[in-house]
Amino acid sequence: MYFDKHKVITQKLYLTPNLHADCHPKFHIAYGVDKNFLHGCVISITSIALHNINNNHCFHIFTDYFEHEQETLFDTLVQQYKIEINIYLVDDQSLKSLPSTKNWSYATYFRFIIADYFSNKLDKILYLDADIICNNSLDRLQNIHFYNNEIAAVVTEKDERWWQKRASELEVENISRGYFNAGFLFINLNRWAGEDISTQAMRLLKNNALKNKFSFLDQDVLNILLANKIIYLAKKYNTQYSINYGLKSVKHAAFAIDTIFIHYIGPTEPWHEWAISPFSPTIHKSKKCLPLEK
Repeated sequence: MYFDKHKVITQKLYLTPNLHADCHPKFHIAYGVDKNFLHGCVISITSIALHNINNNHCFHIFTDYFEHEQETLFDTLVQQYKIEINIYLVDDQSLKSLPSTKNWSYATYFRFIIADYFSNKLDKILYLDADIICNNSLDRLQNIHFYNNEIAAVVTEKDERWWQKRASELEVENISRGYFNAGFLFINLNRWAGEDISTQAMRLLKNNALKNKFSFLDQDVLNILLANKIIYLAKKYNTQYSINYGLKSVKHAAFAIDTIFIHYIGPTEPWHEWAISPFSPTIHKSKKCLPLEK
């Protein structure tokens, strides 16, 4: 493991419902966010709770910012939907030296802390970006198994021409079979730890001779390290959609009825006020059900 949990996690807060009615095995879902994405994280969790009533979900939020206002909101969410939410305050200055962009802050690297933190605690965990909204039950996802010791289950983005382009630019032929979006990662934690993915990733990201190749930062790195060691899931588990494109389009977005997750990509996020429009009913439903927005 690359990250020492005793050093990078400075504080933990466990929020649990007053009544524990469900004794089924927990399904663990994690987010890595900074201050700007905390509100989006609340909306994402709410959307999952709305479509998975009576399921025993435990959410883990790794963040570098958390105040009393957020604690009150998250605790209300916990009591309303009878879910568990655990908060982990992250402090790792070394991550700030890694490549970042206007749209991707250093919080993108929290996913590596998440994987290392749970590597000897859980078998599997679902990592989600905070701009992912749930649109259906997660029952089938929970039952996915890594029979061939794959490191993760992922969803490809775009098409074969894009995969080939990324494979060529990253000089990894196996990526041509499918370049995936790292906003959705269903991680086999034992295999991740066994191959020490976090350490390998940090080495690549700090390599001055290589890092200029990584147009998509740690997403590129993960595609390199996990090539040929993953399960490809259907697009319904990570259906990407650009609000900026939707605002300019004369057609409203239409998602397949079996879509599990809608991933809002691009600079405009679903919780921005100017993003309100008829093409995002799932977002509006989740926002209306927020504890403090009723």
